[in-house]
Amino acid sequence: MRSAPAAGLLPLLLGLRLLLGGGAEAQYSSDLCNWKGSGLTHESHKKDVEQVYLRCSEGSIEWMYPTGALIVNLRPNTSPASYKHLTVCIKPFKDSAGANIYLEKTGELKLLVRDGERSPSKVYCFGYDQGGLFVEATPQQDISRKITGFQYELMSRGIASDLHTVSAPCRPCSDTEVLLAVCTSDFVIRGSIQDVTNKAEEQESVIHVGVNKLYRQKSKVFQLTGESGNWRGQIKTLLECGVRPGDGDFLFTGRMHFGEARLGCAPRFKDFQRMYKEAKDKGLNPCEIGPD
Repeated sequence: MRSAPAAGLLPLLLGLRLLLGGGAEAQYSSDLCNWKGSGLTHESHKKDVEQVYLRCSEGSIEWMYPTGALIVNLRPNTSPASYKHLTVCIKPFKDSAGANIYLEKTGELKLLVRDGERSPSKVYCFGYDQGGLFVEATPQQDISRKITGFQYELMSRGIASDLHTVSAPCRPCSDTEVLLAVCTSDFVIRGSIQDVTNKAEEQESVIHVGVNKLYRQKSKVFQLTGESGNWRGQIKTLLECGVRPGDGDFLFTGRMHFGEARLGCAPRFKDFQRMYKEAKDKGLNPCEIGPD
């Protein structure tokens, strides 16, 4: 549903096309992944629109004392031809406040995140070709306590679909899906479920995993803990999946999403051993990995 522009937004939008053509104040990130700026650089009577350019697949925006508006240009270091296959996801900071976040395309706005909206851990995703991000400060009596911020990620639409399809993490994976997950996931481990913490407000479960073998991990989610030298870590999934502690080992696979491990395929390890051996005997396993 398209929302009506906020008060004061129409003049900004009328000038938006001119600003894109030249004359807009550009704010470039020092590391091209993250941007941090302040509205205090604006004159109080002006409705400035700043351009922010980022060239990474993930990073963050932190706008202190928001006034005026930001146009956030995400330009990943990939071929422009691949842009149509990308999905953009943003995750507002827990205490983000002071601005509305819109999806903007050719001067039309769709409200994405309303100022003051409190949805813990909620992620907002859209196709890269659906538009860009337009962040407009809302009128405030006191901006000194306001910081608008969010993390962003760009990913292929296939991966985004896996992460955000409600039924995907809950249904058992087929043998083919498991074998592909082993080859393409951000983490692959053999481990057991030590405990499960359910977070009703966030509609998520946190699986506390004891790791018996670490095959691969993209980030250091699973680490050695204590003097015992045991590897441990946490994996998140949907609360509706009903994960419970239990005996036996599993092969846990999944993706990293905003710095958190998200569960993908997770067959019992003995079932993985069977399917891996059958595929290897037929020469159909898509990649090599030690099954024990």
